[in-house]
Amino acid sequence: MNDFVVIDTEGKELSEIAILNSQGKLIYEAFVKDELNNEGRKINAKSLKEIVENFLTLVESKLIICHYAAHDIEVLKNSFQKVNLKWPNLKFACSFELAKEHFPGLKSYSLDYLSKHLNLSVNNQYFNSNRAHTAQYDAQFTYQLYLKTLMTDKPNPFGTSRVDTPFQNHADLKEISQNEFETLKSILTDIKHDPNFQSKGAVVIGEAGSGKTHLMMRLAKELLKNNRLLFIRQPNNPNAVLFHIYSRILESFVEMIPNTDYSQLEYLLAHSFSQIIIEILNKKDNLTKNRENILKTLSSDPLNIYKVLGKNTENKRKSWLLIEKLTLDWWANKYGFGGYSASIIKGLIKFCSYSDPHKRDLVRKWLSGNQLEASELSNIKLDNWSEEISQEEFSLEAIAVFAKLSLADEPLIIIFDQLEGLKYHEQLLFRFGEAVKEIFTHVPNSLIITNLFPDRWAHLKTFLNNAIVDRMSQYELRLNIPTQDKLKCLLALKAQAYDLEIDQLFKPQDLEVILNQNSIRRVFNWASHYYRHQVDGIPLPHKTRSFEEEVREEFQTLKDEIAWLKQHIKAPVQQNKAIEVRLITPTNDEQQVRDYLNQQKALLEQEYQKNVIISDFDDIGKVITTAEAFKTFKAFETDCLRLGKRKVPEHLLIKTQLHSFVIAFLQVSGSNFTSRLKNFNQLVVNHKDVRFGLFRDVRETTVSGKVGKEEIEKLNNASNGSFIYMEKEDRLSFELIYKLIVDIQNQDFEIDLQKALTSLENVMSDFWLIKLFKGA
Repeated sequence: MNDFVVIDTEGKELSEIAILNSQGKLIYEAFVKDELNNEGRKINAKSLKEIVENFLTLVESKLIICHYAAHDIEVLKNSFQKVNLKWPNLKFACSFELAKEHFPGLKSYSLDYLSKHLNLSVNNQYFNSNRAHTAQYDAQFTYQLYLKTLMTDKPNPFGTSRVDTPFQNHADLKEISQNEFETLKSILTDIKHDPNFQSKGAVVIGEAGSGKTHLMMRLAKELLKNNRLLFIRQPNNPNAVLFHIYSRILESFVEMIPNTDYSQLEYLLAHSFSQIIIEILNKKDNLTKNRENILKTLSSDPLNIYKVLGKNTENKRKSWLLIEKLTLDWWANKYGFGGYSASIIKGLIKFCSYSDPHKRDLVRKWLSGNQLEASELSNIKLDNWSEEISQEEFSLEAIAVFAKLSLADEPLIIIFDQLEGLKYHEQLLFRFGEAVKEIFTHVPNSLIITNLFPDRWAHLKTFLNNAIVDRMSQYELRLNIPTQDKLKCLLALKAQAYDLEIDQLFKPQDLEVILNQNSIRRVFNWASHYYRHQVDGIPLPHKTRSFEEEVREEFQTLKDEIAWLKQHIKAPVQQNKAIEVRLITPTNDEQQVRDYLNQQKALLEQEYQKNVIISDFDDIGKVITTAEAFKTFKAFETDCLRLGKRKVPEHLLIKTQLHSFVIAFLQVSGSNFTSRLKNFNQLVVNHKDVRFGLFRDVRETTVSGKVGKEEIEKLNNASNGSFIYMEKEDRLSFELIYKLIVDIQNQDFEIDLQKALTSLENVMSDFWLIKLFKGA
């Protein structure tokens, strides 16, 4: 996009010419001497030959943009012929033809009509027909028209202003927060060389949109080849904080290492198990041929653990049995066989030994601590966990197992992010602090990063135990808003990905507004607003301004509108054709919510097929979070039902003036599913005045047991009960509602919560969860 110029010529025989560079700056203007219309012009009056030669020097090897290019080419060819110069091989593009392609169906494609129709302006002035047909003036509007056609071809380069997870890919300007990045890397080095491999904590403090998660993305990009990076969003259920952390860790392990065919989990296990086996075999004398082969194979490349262990099925089976025995012996000698650790190690070895993706998925599900169906267990040759398993104890031990395995690899990076919503739930905040304390106590060889707003960090320090705070904040890193020069470079980097230039996209006064925002995200958001205003004519939203700024802006808007009206009043107007007055109005809340939902739904659809851990605790936590948000302006009560000491599915009772409804989830399998569903059916019988809905995600194992099927049928036959499989669209809508609330709490989406939820009642009026709260 940098190698173009815009020209305009006047006259059937060349009388004047103007040339603009790709920044829209006039670099050449000349009038032909002795032309009748140019009599009296002394400035820039040149001979035709001099103009032609200057033209050739300026445009050589560049794309030449003209409106009605055929006319300009004919005028220029005649001029070359007149001065006896050979017509060169030049490349032209026609903004008239481009406009027909990009804006079909218009009644005219003249520069005059297009400039007015598309609301083009130069120096804050709209197109004035009385000033047209001078080369400089027409070239300036041709330049604006060409930019418009370029932008309609491309998506909004500033449309994605936030980094949701470190595993995404966004423009990254290394000059921003590089000192903090280097500090985090140095902490990892300290952990690696610590003889006790003690975990260390770092708090990254910054306002919303200051680049905290972006910094984590840089860590992932540069370190994922060596260190495993585990990303944990805000928990939502105080009864399952450690299980939430462990589930998010398993999901992070599924992320692929860049430029490889392996996931984080595959890398960690390959390097860890290989190092353990190499260490054991190197200490032994007189190795068997099989053991020598294993030692040689793993020493050459740890990833060979997945490729060449055994040339046939029997040899492969024997090799993996040996690896399992040696590793379990090593673990018993080093850590003992208490708790769940030996079973977890055995499951991880099974994961490595299977090349079948389905079997690996089953092992991953088993590793989450959930029971599997009998047919699934026989497929992967593992035993079910006990029905009495403590999810929290199991989760802490499993996290510790991964950290201990990493001692044979590289330190883990454990990141807690998007925690701002914890301030609305003190019990959850307390349990989170306790969970972090347990992790620092039991999980070695890890850099534990906590991302927080400054005020949230201040609140956390007063709320949590000093010992926890001290461990979390061995290092405090504060992110500040970058300089305007760096912000401009970051905008340019975003735009360049789409072959655009910010000086072409934005007027200086627009760029000033954009760069004066108080966070990186707000800079991108306002760049997006101005881009959409330029390309699609979408009104700019209101922004927070001082009184002086408001007066100045209102005055400038008034001047612009008067100028526009004057130009249109002077211009010929067809009879009975009303003049269209274009006024800037603020974007309404509902449209903001619609835009947000559309963007986020596209991201959630990409995540839907990934190997996620679907848990009853997490799902009911999302319902609780949603209910608490609606409670801020709706009148209803929430509670739980009990059946003595018997376990029932995770659920929430919602009592409005009109009805009472239980929302429950049952994602577990095996005997746990059947026993809890039986208890749930008893609740349905006991509470005839309450409507019960029990949800199960369609991605979970289909219930195949006879008793389980009978209990499902019993629930569906009850007058006040339903068993509901949560299909993809239902899941996406459910996640969108929760994400909207959490993003508002985290200031990732800047809108008033009540206004957003009120808009949601219109936008998603048919969704069951919205219907439930709408009637409250």
